[in-house]
Amino acid sequence: MRLKEDWISYKTIVRKEVTRFTRIWSQTLIPPVITQVLYFVIFGKFIGSQIRDIHGITYMAFIVPGLVMMSVINNSFSNVVSSFFSNKFQHSIEELLVSSTSNVVIVSGYVMGGVLRGLCVGSLVFAVSVFFTRPVIHHLGLIFVFIVLTSVVFSLAGLFNAIFAKSFDDISIFPMFVLTPLTYLGGVFYSVNDLPEFWQTISKCNPILYMVNGFRYGFYGISDVNIWTSLIILIFFMITLTGINLYFLHKGIGLKN
Repeated sequence: MRLKEDWISYKTIVRKEVTRFTRIWSQTLIPPVITQVLYFVIFGKFIGSQIRDIHGITYMAFIVPGLVMMSVINNSFSNVVSSFFSNKFQHSIEELLVSSTSNVVIVSGYVMGGVLRGLCVGSLVFAVSVFFTRPVIHHLGLIFVFIVLTSVVFSLAGLFNAIFAKSFDDISIFPMFVLTPLTYLGGVFYSVNDLPEFWQTISKCNPILYMVNGFRYGFYGISDVNIWTSLIILIFFMITLTGINLYFLHKGIGLKN
C-alpha cells in the first residue's frame, strides 16, 4: 500500500514539473536551442573553418557533443533550482513536507523533472546539429549513460542550490560564477591535450571536463581523459549529492524559518 502511495506522489510531482516547463515552452525549450544554434554558426562555421581538425574530426563535429552536454547541464540545473525555490518562496513546499510523501520521493520527483527538461533540450540541440554536420555514433550505450547521469547530477545540484537559497538572487549566483565558467572551461570548445601541461593539470580538476569527454567518447571514440574515471566521478557526485539533499530535507535545513 505504501509503495502505491509513493508511486502516486512521485507521478504527481513529475507531472507538475513537466507541465510547468512545457506550458511555457517558448521560454524553457526554444531559447536554449537558439543559443546553441548561434554557437554552431559562430564557433562551428565562422571560427571552425579556420581551425584544424581535432583528433581527426572536423571542429564543427567536435563541438557538437559539448554543446549538447552544455544545454543538458544548464537546463537540468535551472529547472530544479527555479521550481523548488519558487515552491519554497511561496511556502507551498511546506504542504509537501508535512504530507506522508517521503524525502526520497520528493528528491526523485524534482530530479526527474530536471532530467526530462535537460534531455528534451539536449535532444532538440542534437537535432539542430545535423543541419551543420553529421555526428557519428561510436557507442550508443555510453551516450545514454553519460547524458542521463549528467542530467541527474545537475538536477541534484540545482536542488542543493534551491534548498540554501534565500532569495531569487541566490539561485543565479551559482550558475553565473561557478557553473558557467566550469562549463566553458570543461573542454566544450577545445581539447585539453592542446593546452600547456600546467593548464592540463588545472583542467583535470574540473568535473565537467570528464562529463563532456565521456559523452564525446560515445560519439567518436575519443577522449582527453580516461572514460572509466569519468564514469566513476559521475556516480560519485550523484551518490554524494543525493545523500546531502536527503539529509538536508530530513533536518529541514534551509527550509525552516
